[in-house]
Amino acid sequence: MYRSHNCGELNASHINQEVTLAGWVQRSRNKGFLIWVDLRDRYGITQLIFDEARTQKEVFEKAATLGREFVIQVKGTVIERESKNAAMATGDIEILVSELTILNAAIIPPFTIEDETDGGEDIRMKYRYLDIRRNPVKNSLMFRHKVAMEVRNYLSNQGFIEVETPVLIKSTPEGARDFVVPSRMNPGQFYALPQSPQTFKQLLMVGGMDKYFQIVKCFRDEDLRADRQPEFTQIDCEMAFVEQEDIMGVFEGLASYLLKELKGIETCKFPRMTYADAMRKYGNDKPDIRFGMEFGELNEVAQHKEFAVFNSSELVVGIAVPGAAAYTRKQIDELIEWVKRPQVGANGMVYAKYEADGSIKSSVDKFYDQEDLKKWAEITGAQPGDLILVLSGDAHKTRTRLSALRMELATRLGLRNPEVFAPLWVVDFPLLEWDEESERFHAMHHPFTSPKPEDMALLETNPGDVRANAYDLVLNGNEIGGGSIRIHDKETQALMFKYLGFTEEQAKAQFGFLMDAFQFGAPPHGGLAFGFDRLVAILGGQETIRDFIAFPKNNSGRDVMIDAPSTIDNAQLTELSIKLNVAQ
Repeated sequence: MYRSHNCGELNASHINQEVTLAGWVQRSRNKGFLIWVDLRDRYGITQLIFDEARTQKEVFEKAATLGREFVIQVKGTVIERESKNAAMATGDIEILVSELTILNAAIIPPFTIEDETDGGEDIRMKYRYLDIRRNPVKNSLMFRHKVAMEVRNYLSNQGFIEVETPVLIKSTPEGARDFVVPSRMNPGQFYALPQSPQTFKQLLMVGGMDKYFQIVKCFRDEDLRADRQPEFTQIDCEMAFVEQEDIMGVFEGLASYLLKELKGIETCKFPRMTYADAMRKYGNDKPDIRFGMEFGELNEVAQHKEFAVFNSSELVVGIAVPGAAAYTRKQIDELIEWVKRPQVGANGMVYAKYEADGSIKSSVDKFYDQEDLKKWAEITGAQPGDLILVLSGDAHKTRTRLSALRMELATRLGLRNPEVFAPLWVVDFPLLEWDEESERFHAMHHPFTSPKPEDMALLETNPGDVRANAYDLVLNGNEIGGGSIRIHDKETQALMFKYLGFTEEQAKAQFGFLMDAFQFGAPPHGGLAFGFDRLVAILGGQETIRDFIAFPKNNSGRDVMIDAPSTIDNAQLTELSIKLNVAQ
């Protein structure tokens, strides 16, 4: 037995007991006649003491050779610690070592294995197995496990069955690009890795498994952005014989359960907002409602006042920044430069300071009097002491830019407290969205989403106005879950494919198996999928998901630890009937 106890469980009740511990050397301190070693494992740290007067000579001399991250086993007696450490769970005791075995020596690590490390992100990703030894990463992975266990507990108690679906599936053209896998036994043919188990969970509903879930790995070959991984995990769920309210009730229950069990937070019924209102009030479909700064549309009070910039704009819209009237001109100019960055794309910004005495001073006083500016304040909800910031231009782009500014200001003002949780349902999404590049409609969610029954007639006359029977769960400005009521009859599904630009032959080739299944009695069904990585990170109080993934990829989609992706040799390519056409 390598250990009788772990390094986090010993306390004063164990004094005078003989114990065996094993772990890694966190650090050692050699005073010549006394050597202290901090021994670390997943559970904590225990201090070891080697005393020249009480420890055998060969054991003492061996202890003097220990370096950081050596793997060792010790046997000894638990004794009371003279200088107790209240910050450690084991701070009342130490181990007087009688036997020491070096299980594995270690070279000096490339960064210190401490909570506050000197290792940059790149070097820590290259040596991720060392980074996992650090408490922040270790605790994040343990928290991820805890969330997964609570998810399984809740869904199992609700009657859901966890079912595994295939990883090697058929490639489809909708959505993001697939990762493809060549088939050796079927030359020239390919599997795809699933972007989600969507069609399989619908087939499970046809099969009578009326409550399904799966914590499942998914893959999307997308252009990468910060904090997006090519492989990610979903809590994938589907239910039969349900309507939208049934599904939202179950998964609002799951979110409330997780907040209570993991964070000790009791929640009320989640508020709801239509997609149209979210875009109008916040400029995006996943608004952070932990703070205000709702948009105020100013067209009626800002146009036709001889200010050409506003008069030529489709939308003039502003926000009131609480307490920011005290900003200096330098601070405001810095914000103007921030919105003019290519990542945001505004041409400029107008501002108005609502002074404590009730007067308003703006950057466009030449065109607007106090009565005009008071209307700006009323529409944006500004109070004395606030700063009104106004953007204008194309409606969609302007809302997007002001949304980015709103979030940036909230971060600067400390309004995005990670320990405050503000869930929100966003409903009534458009079913279809027009793509200028391909000049056709695309499904905003996916092609299996059902239209609102009352909007069905619009599919023929004005498909862009059709609302989806879809819903997203938003938490602190992040979409953590999304789903819909699905189409469950062949005729409606065929109609949807038609409006998405599929020919009958293409629809049959890609999704004939699903449409055939619908002919054998598909029940009404719908579901939802949570982004598990994002959910865990938000519950863990973080914005980034990487520390909650054991072996993440970098922003280029590479695993720098194992150097993947990589080339394969010509023999493998030949066996797979693949001939590369890569410019040398």
